[in-house]
Amino acid sequence: MRRKKITRRTAETTIDLDFAIDGTGKTNLETSVGFFDHMLTLFASHGRFDLTVKCEGDLVVDQHHSVEDVGIVLGQAFQASIGSKEGIERYATVSTPMDEALATVSLDISGRSFLVYNVEGLKEKVGEFDTELVEEFLLAFTRHAGVTLHINLAYGKNSHHIIESIFKSFGRALRLASTINPDIKGIPSTKGTL
Repeated sequence: MRRKKITRRTAETTIDLDFAIDGTGKTNLETSVGFFDHMLTLFASHGRFDLTVKCEGDLVVDQHHSVEDVGIVLGQAFQASIGSKEGIERYATVSTPMDEALATVSLDISGRSFLVYNVEGLKEKVGEFDTELVEEFLLAFTRHAGVTLHINLAYGKNSHHIIESIFKSFGRALRLASTINPDIKGIPSTKGTL
């Protein structure tokens, strides 16, 4: 099973994370940021990843360090658990509707970190959650996972629905790109390495 457990301790957060690519969508999430837990649940459920996260962060400051640091650790866990990348699909593009919102995620498990985030019109907050942290989480993930990630919002009005469409698409695309295809021999690159 492609799986990694990581513990990260800093002056701002303490995180214990367990991530399995070849899971069933089982989650146990305790970040103390309710909306973020909801989005991580959608990511794992629709990607069929098993994900356990316990994060104790400096929420007396704000949510930034908790959300960003979970992105860092999740990216590290993904990079470690994907292994040699032999036989993986590598690429995926997924659009997922959530009521009136439609976001598309395209990604490449390339070994090169890059984020394109074309999402406009979010309200500043959904409940107590700072919506600018969606981009911070995805940026932290891409930097540490070694993936190229493009997020494009086609349309949407409700900020909750927009972010939900993003996280569902992200989970589904990451699962598809991570899938091992028996027809693919070796590393899926003309260079022979990723």
